[in-house]
Amino acid sequence: MDIIIIICANYLFLLSIAIGVLYFLKINIKLKRRLFITTAFSFPISYIVAKISGLLIYDPRPFVVKHITPLFSHAPDNGFPSDHMLLAMAIASVIFIYNKKLGIILAIIALCVGLARVFANIHHVEDILGSSFIAISVTVFVYLGQKFFMKTSSS
Repeated sequence: MDIIIIICANYLFLLSIAIGVLYFLKINIKLKRRLFITTAFSFPISYIVAKISGLLIYDPRPFVVKHITPLFSHAPDNGFPSDHMLLAMAIASVIFIYNKKLGIILAIIALCVGLARVFANIHHVEDILGSSFIAISVTVFVYLGQKFFMKTSSS
């Protein structure tokens, strides 16, 4: 069971990337443009918000607090927020806007990444929830901003 947790915690997010790229390649050019714009703003803004949040919130990793050995080696730095979860949930959030079913599948994959990182004693649940909140919130704001600017530019 430990090997499954380790694989999910470290590598499952790569499946989200692959699915996102395949979806992008499959869709029509008009949708590609919209998806690209949403991604081009959501990902870097999510990353910046996460880094600022990490400066404001310090959450020592579970293996540091509990004085245990995690399932795989990791620096004993700030665990908030989880970068793996942030990326996986950002992909799920952006795709969800354009394809609800695929977005839900990607959100489930992201949840598996987050849970595996908790079970591996690398992150607390709050680190995972924080990453999810950041990715989803930023994506929603970017999407609403995109809709607003598209509406005002066509007027």
